Amino acid sequence: MLAYSGGLDTSVMIKWLQEKYNAEVITATVNVGQPEDLAEVEEKANNLGVLKHYSIDAKEEFATDYIFPAIKANALYEGKYPISTTLSRPLIVAKMAEIAEKEGATALAHGCTGKGNDQVRFDISIGALAPDLKIIAPVREWNMTRDEEIEYAKVHGIPVSTASKKYSIDQSIWGRSIECGVLEDASKEPPEDAFEWTTAPEKAPNTPEYVTIEFEAGVPVALNNEALAPLSLIEKLNKTAGKHGVGRIDHIEDRMVGIKSREIYECPAATVVIDAHKDLEKMVMTRHEVLFKQQIDAQWTFLAYAGLWLDPLREDLEAFINKSQENVNGKVRVKLYKGGLHIVGRSSPMSLYDQNLVNYNIKTSFNQAYSEGFIQLWGLQTRMHNILKRKAKEQKTKSGA
Repeated sequence: MLAYSGGLDTSVMIKWLQEKYNAEVITATVNVGQPEDLAEVEEKANNLGVLKHYSIDAKEEFATDYIFPAIKANALYEGKYPISTTLSRPLIVAKMAEIAEKEGATALAHGCTGKGNDQVRFDISIGALAPDLKIIAPVREWNMTRDEEIEYAKVHGIPVSTASKKYSIDQSIWGRSIECGVLEDASKEPPEDAFEWTTAPEKAPNTPEYVTIEFEAGVPVALNNEALAPLSLIEKLNKTAGKHGVGRIDHIEDRMVGIKSREIYECPAATVVIDAHKDLEKMVMTRHEVLFKQQIDAQWTFLAYAGLWLDPLREDLEAFINKSQENVNGKVRVKLYKGGLHIVGRSSPMSLYDQNLVNYNIKTSFNQAYSEGFIQLWGLQTRMHNILKRKAKEQKTKSGA
């Protein structure tokens, strides 16, 4: 049973498994937003001699059961990456495990390298969902370079696209990752041909565009007052934000295997939605909730990134996260312009922001006289420390004299 993308790695893998293991290979493509045509991918797999191929459209499930929990958790690995590739892995493994059991497969294979994070996600998830099956990771075993893979493909009559020769691309509805080639030089700006979803900021429209995102219980339910299903909302916002050059991410990322890597992503919808969600949380949650939840969010994100989606701790953390989202209802207005996004307005029926308390120009229920006593108590220990510090310094000076 092979997780098949239709790309270079997994196409080479079919022939390699057939040759090395004399295996009958069943392939499955789980569509979470890849650009490839599923019919063409299936035809390619069949032309390479697979026993059977499965095409599974899982975009709706991916949006509802994986992306929406990530929004609630403000999932940004190391503060930048919306874990777009990460989130799809446990879903792909779950679908593979179902088919493997149905077909009586003896092993599950994936196309992850020995240098990346995906091998961790696939292996742990397979071990949790299909513990009796052998895990085969051909790329880890054959240790081919990309050029060697391309040569192997030519020898075996496997079609190689122009894109495969230049970049390694992984795409889902939540984001697009671009790796390899010139991008590995972390000092150089990514060439414009690496991007597909986002307009170069300098070529983006000269007029800003405003979008309003409505949230209910922490998840987006409407865009510009139009109620939309999860998948439709994400796809529409990807196009709108991408048109304005929003969502480009270029950062140095710490992989699980200890390597620091230069990563390029395009995540227009994810960038906008998570920023808007965090802003709305600050309006409706207490300071204590916000600060504590930041720790929970970071731990949830790390578990997902590190391949531990199926660890019980993720569900434990989600129990808190889901409870915290009960009042995260409201609208956030975002300005998109030349690669930037700016939160310019927010409103909520559960808002803790009270204009009457904030306003300096009108009489309010806020009794300013209370502040003096509060300040005395709030700074008590700080003052005591510095008084004692000063006395000790004076005593030391006298002793020295």
